[in-house]
Amino acid sequence: MLWSCTCSRMRMFTLKTFLITFLLLLLEQRGIFALQDVTVELFGTNMYGTVAAFGDFNSDKQTDIFVIREQSEVVIFLADSKSPYFKPKVNITKDMLPGDKTITSVVPGDYDGDSQMDVLLTTQDKSSETSVFIFWGNNHTLEISKRYTLNFTLTDQPLVMDFNGDMIPDVFGVTTPPQTVVCYLTKRIQECRNDFNKSIRMRTPHSNAFIDLDKDFTADLFLTTEDGNFETWLNKDGTFAKGEVVSSPAKTIGQSSFVDFDGDGYQDHLLPACLDEACQKSVIYIAKRSSEEWVEVLSDFKQRDTVWGFVPGDAIHPLVLHLGDYNLDGFPDALVILRNTSGSEQRAFLLENAPCNAPNCSSVGRMFRIHWDQTDLGAIQKAVMATFFDIYEDGILDMLILSEAEGKSDLMIHALKNNFEADAYFVKVMVLSGLCSNACPDDVKPFGVNQPGPYVMYTTADSNGYLKNASAGQLSQSAHFSLQLPYTVLGLGRSANFLDHLFVGIPRRPGETETRKHEWTAIIPNSQLIVIPFPHNTPRRWSAKLYLTPSNSVLLTAIALIGVCVFILVIIGILHWKEKKADDREKRQEAHRFHFDAM
Repeated sequence: MLWSCTCSRMRMFTLKTFLITFLLLLLEQRGIFALQDVTVELFGTNMYGTVAAFGDFNSDKQTDIFVIREQSEVVIFLADSKSPYFKPKVNITKDMLPGDKTITSVVPGDYDGDSQMDVLLTTQDKSSETSVFIFWGNNHTLEISKRYTLNFTLTDQPLVMDFNGDMIPDVFGVTTPPQTVVCYLTKRIQECRNDFNKSIRMRTPHSNAFIDLDKDFTADLFLTTEDGNFETWLNKDGTFAKGEVVSSPAKTIGQSSFVDFDGDGYQDHLLPACLDEACQKSVIYIAKRSSEEWVEVLSDFKQRDTVWGFVPGDAIHPLVLHLGDYNLDGFPDALVILRNTSGSEQRAFLLENAPCNAPNCSSVGRMFRIHWDQTDLGAIQKAVMATFFDIYEDGILDMLILSEAEGKSDLMIHALKNNFEADAYFVKVMVLSGLCSNACPDDVKPFGVNQPGPYVMYTTADSNGYLKNASAGQLSQSAHFSLQLPYTVLGLGRSANFLDHLFVGIPRRPGETETRKHEWTAIIPNSQLIVIPFPHNTPRRWSAKLYLTPSNSVLLTAIALIGVCVFILVIIGILHWKEKKADDREKRQEAHRFHFDAM
């Protein structure tokens, strides 16, 4: 009877265990997406200013934040292990710049080739001409007394790119009077030439890009011209040759962006636009590779009885999509600012990349879907800018929102943590300059360089056995608050398999015919890969440092393992207790039999 009761209890315990495990797995499969405001935890009381750029300034493998304050000074918030997790440590004050200058952009990078991060600033004066200043980095700080100035002014903010393939960022722009120039600053020696050999009038604000458009793992050049056209200049053996020219689909357009929208391994051209001057009717177009057809991937901006639309933007805050894979499904999503067309309300919205369910996007197979029910985003009124940022360096993209506040000249910074609970997987890749490997001059750590131009792509099998691709360019745009991250986060979906193939390519020097590309195989999911392409022209010798980020499945596995161990210990305890009772009963019977025999 006792054994029967024990078995019944054990069966009930086992049933409860399975039910709890099933519920956990069910919740995990659903994938809950929620946001948590962590602004104070990140910035403390320093939650104001305009977020202008990201980069690892002090080479500690933690991404720092560059903030413009009062349009006259720059503050670098360094990542820290204690709250507040971002502390203002390095300042470029307004007295370090010529008077009456307004700071318009910040572009961190290693411009002199010493593997230390420098800071490039652009400023405007009353004549709207753009000046370029560089503060050289030295031992995790800036040489404030050695401010460097380009010898001429530009018509707009420059594109920072690697024009000659030496893995040192160059400055590409149009001078006044108009002439297209490329400035090289290697070893702090300024050399500006018309290497592009073309004089092109750029649109202001431009959205030029340095991105691989034909999947040969060499970055090409994309230009937005004054007449509303888009020009592609393909990199052929290190030299740019003019390719296709595509006309704009609308008169009022925003900034061009490039992502692998449908997961075919090619970069697609995304363009937000307004179909009227007041932006009462908005649309997002996509242009596939080698196609002049513009396909609508979002045209429905209606929320019940309210119609939303894009904010037209200006030269300071143009209409732009900030892209990132928030749910790690392998398809990039977007953050955008929309306003109520019949009122004054202006908020940030998440656009999810979802399968197409409308006839106008059937040729692409994907579309954007607006998340109307994100109350955390909706609570931030008068939003001006929104972008993705991996706050906790865990591979999950969080959000930074900038909004206007009454009575304050600076914007307010809001940090929202992405509590996406589905156990999706990712790979995070950062490509360094490769100017040195482990033995760098003066014991410099070569991590904080913000290298434009590398191209990353993976191919693998998903959980259903189908081939899956994703690709991204690193720091392809630098002007007008593009706010691109110095790394790429590629979602893998729910496939926990090893990544079959990961390819990394870098720009080539003029006349170099061999593609600079290396392949890694069997990459562990949820890992960060830091690629050091040294030496540049010998890809087989490139190295990579792998850092792992445990996922929720590790915690669930640990809980299950502990549960099994406890269950086994309970069974052992019960059996031990039963055996002890049986031994005691047998001893009493022996003693009783001894006394009976003695009588």
